[in-house]
Amino acid sequence: MNKVLLIGRITKDPEIRYTQTGVPTVTFTLAVDRGMRDASGNRQADFISCVAWRGQADFISGFIKKGYLMSVEGKIQTRNYQGQDGQTRYVTEVVLDAVENLQPRDPNAQPTQGYQQNPNYHQNTTYQGYNNPSYGATYQQNSNAPTYEAPAAEAPQSFSVDVADDDLPF
Repeated sequence: MNKVLLIGRITKDPEIRYTQTGVPTVTFTLAVDRGMRDASGNRQADFISCVAWRGQADFISGFIKKGYLMSVEGKIQTRNYQGQDGQTRYVTEVVLDAVENLQPRDPNAQPTQGYQQNPNYHQNTTYQGYNNPSYGATYQQNSNAPTYEAPAAEAPQSFSVDVADDDLPF
């Protein structure tokens, strides 16, 4: 079985390239922390080459930047090619099957590509379940929003279920 799962930070902004047939691809290096320090107290990391194709390449080139924390899943693949100097070069890389951006969103980031937040959208949404002390109360979301009145249903005080020990599956 050839399966690799890595979590690390991307070392530079990815650049998308296209094959002669128009298939998008991205190659990048992922810095993966070894989890230990050397004798002088410095952190150790492995720098692992990764390659993504098609939709994953589009995702990475559009949403991932240098320093972002990523989770990648794929398989190790080796290949070789002739360099311009005639020497045979060997490459070991992870060909990705799945990619996930683990970088938290920046709360101060500006909206992208025409997205405008609705000024009437209520940011402080409250839970209206039975355990909420304000359940059944009337509240005003904001000055531009309509008034909401909860239904007049009573919250159950308690309930009991009579189950015999023989009826339990464990």
